[in-house]
Amino acid sequence: MSARIAAALLALLLLLGGGAIYYYQKARMQRPAASGTLGQPLLKGLKAAEIAAIVVREPKATLTLERKEQGWTIAERAGFPAELDKVRDFVLKMIELKIGQAEPLGAADRKRLNLDESGTRIEFRAADGKTLAQLVAGRKYFKSEPENPEKALGDGRFVLLPGSEASVYVVSDPLAQASAKSADWIAKTGFAAEKVKALEVKFPDGQGWKIERARDDAGWKLAGAGRAGKLEITKANAAAYVLANVDLADVLPKSAAPGDSGLDKPILVNAATFDGLSYAIKVGRLEGENYFVTFVPGGSLVKTKESAERIAKIEERLKREKMLSEYILLVPKSRLEDTLKKRSELLEKKEPKK
Repeated sequence: MSARIAAALLALLLLLGGGAIYYYQKARMQRPAASGTLGQPLLKGLKAAEIAAIVVREPKATLTLERKEQGWTIAERAGFPAELDKVRDFVLKMIELKIGQAEPLGAADRKRLNLDESGTRIEFRAADGKTLAQLVAGRKYFKSEPENPEKALGDGRFVLLPGSEASVYVVSDPLAQASAKSADWIAKTGFAAEKVKALEVKFPDGQGWKIERARDDAGWKLAGAGRAGKLEITKANAAAYVLANVDLADVLPKSAAPGDSGLDKPILVNAATFDGLSYAIKVGRLEGENYFVTFVPGGSLVKTKESAERIAKIEERLKREKMLSEYILLVPKSRLEDTLKKRSELLEKKEPKK
């Protein structure tokens, strides 16, 4: 290679290199500052001890979690208890959330990614009402597009930080708990009519039935059975047993009217227990897979020395049941269907004559 050709190639390389450096520096200057935050905490400085309230706003609903002396409660449900573990896990997850990706964000992208008014806004507040941190959670992020994006959990979430509208961040958690539905937050432990000795069900049309037993280990007897048929013991056991663990699906605001839930013309369920307690339960209409329910606890707890530990647990449970009795509850259909059987469904089926 001649000296002349070598000199020309060197000049060309220098020219190309200089241009590359120029364009690299220009792109770097135009790239948002967020690009240097990859792997950094999304909500810097947020501390669990300082959080006194969490507000979750969706386009058609708002839910406010408030920290009280007795624990976390839901303001829109008149102070109904929230599940402590759910709130704690959510707070820790948000504090530990890391930025996995950062890209420039335009107005069209903001709408496409649901980072505008259609997104979910999450705000953390201090005891004095001051905002500690906030973000907008948009569409779910998928590494590969699933068949049903609406139902798929997602590999992450697109998020926006107010004050940094020029950037969209991707986090590796889909933030499924970021919901304004009370059903996703409430403590779902319901009431428990244990060791039932008498159970009566009355339907609005006047039909009904009543079963009783003399001891906890004795068989059931159907009132007025006669020749009408023989009680099937397994069905009677199921009708009473399910009432020992009636958990919740959701709870309505205290402003809800009984007529809207069918509780103005309810199915009446009355249970008396060997512990001396009673439960007057009203079951309204079926909404999807849940019944509207109210109940009134009554009776007087029978205390015995032999079961001091169990009595202590019942007394603690009664405190919660007293609170629950102030609300209209939503109870899963599966928890009540054995109790709400018609009288004919409790009888043994007669084998057809050959």
